[in-house]
Amino acid sequence: MARFALALLLASCAAAPRQDSTIELFNGRDLSGWRPIGDARWEIEGGELVGSIGGGSQSFLATEREFSNFVLELELKNELPGNSGVQVRSHQNEQGRVFGYQIEIDPSDRAWSGGLYDEGRRGWLANLKENPEARAAFRRGEWNCYRIELLDHRIRTWVNGVPAVDTTDDADASGFIALQVHSGNNTRMRFRNLRLTPLP
Repeated sequence: MARFALALLLASCAAAPRQDSTIELFNGRDLSGWRPIGDARWEIEGGELVGSIGGGSQSFLATEREFSNFVLELELKNELPGNSGVQVRSHQNEQGRVFGYQIEIDPSDRAWSGGLYDEGRRGWLANLKENPEARAAFRRGEWNCYRIELLDHRIRTWVNGVPAVDTTDDADASGFIALQVHSGNNTRMRFRNLRLTPLP
C-alpha cells in the first residue's frame, strides 16, 4: 500500500498541470541552458539527466539563467549511496567555487534529505534533527519528488509531499540553479521533470 501511495504521488508530481509561465529546465535531449562546473560526467539516458563521479571533485551542473522567486519541482533518484543536492539562488566565486543555498539529497542513515545547507559558506541552516516525518520521506534508490519554494526571504521544501523546511534567510535574492555530484567516489544521480514556475 505504501509503495502504491508513493507511485500515485510521483505520478502527480510528474503530471502536475503546467502553468503558462512554467519553464522546463531540462529538455530531455541535450544540455541546452546548462553549464558544467567540475569534473563530473553528465549524460542523458532515456530522457533523464544522469550525473556521476568523474575525477572525484565537487561538481555541479548549473543553469545559465538566474532565478529569484519560484517554485521548482523535480524528480530524482540515487543509484549510489553518495550525498548530493540541488542548489538554488547560487553563485560561483572567482576561484570557481560554488556557494549558496543547497537542498540536501542524503541517502545515508542520517536522512536529512530536503534539509537546507549553505554550500561554501555557513553550513547547515535547517537540518532535519527535529523532523522525523521528513527524515522518513526520502526513498533510497527510488524516484523522489522534490518541491522547493523561494519567495523573498522565505524558503520551503517538501520531499514526496512531506514538509521538510520552512525558514527565512536573506543572504541571496537570486542566482542559478544547479545539480550536485558530491566529491568522492560514490555518487550517481538521476534527475527528470525539472519544472520551474516563477513567482511574483
